[in-house]
Amino acid sequence: MLTVDFSEFPVLLTSRLSLRELTSADAPALFRMRSDARVMEHIGRPRASTLQDAMDLIDRITADRAANAGMTWAMQLHDTPLLIGTIGFYRLKLDHHTAEIGYMLDADHWGKGLMSEALEAAVRCGFDRYRFHRIEAITDPRNSASRKVLEKCGFTLEGIQKENYLWNGEFQDSTIYGRLRDGAL
Repeated sequence: MLTVDFSEFPVLLTSRLSLRELTSADAPALFRMRSDARVMEHIGRPRASTLQDAMDLIDRITADRAANAGMTWAMQLHDTPLLIGTIGFYRLKLDHHTAEIGYMLDADHWGKGLMSEALEAAVRCGFDRYRFHRIEAITDPRNSASRKVLEKCGFTLEGIQKENYLWNGEFQDSTIYGRLRDGAL
C-alpha cells in the first residue's frame, strides 16, 4: 500500500501561478466561486449560500490534509494574494496508488490557460512527491472546457459512466479520464 504524508505543505510555482495552502483569509473569494452558478454548473455540489459554507469547506480541506486523506492548493497569480481557484487530490485509493484530482477556477480567469498550468504542477507533484501511479479525473461530459484541459495535460478519456450519480433529482453521467505516471495509458 502507498503511504502519503501531507504534513509538510508543498508550495508549487508555475510561470504565472503560486499554488499554496488555503487559509481562512481565502473564505470570501472561495465563497464567491462556490456561489457562482457558472463555476458550479458542472461540479454537482450545492452552491455556497453563506460565507460560513466557504469557511466550513476550508476546515474540511484542512482536516483531510491532517488525516492524509487529501491535499488541496489555493491558486493565486504571482502578483496578487487573491484566491482565483483551487486544485487538489481527494478520493485517494492508496491500495492502488491512485488519487482523483479536482479543480475549479473563478470565471473571471477562464480561457487563459491558468488551469492547465495548475493541473500540470499538481500532477507532477502527485507523481514525483507522493508517488501516485495513477491520477484520475471525473467530470461532467458536458463540461467541454474541463475535458480540453485534461486532454491538453495528457489525460486519456477512458469512458463514460452512465447515470452514475443523482444530482438535483436527475441521474447524471460522468466522464472518466486517467493519466499514469509513465505517461502511458
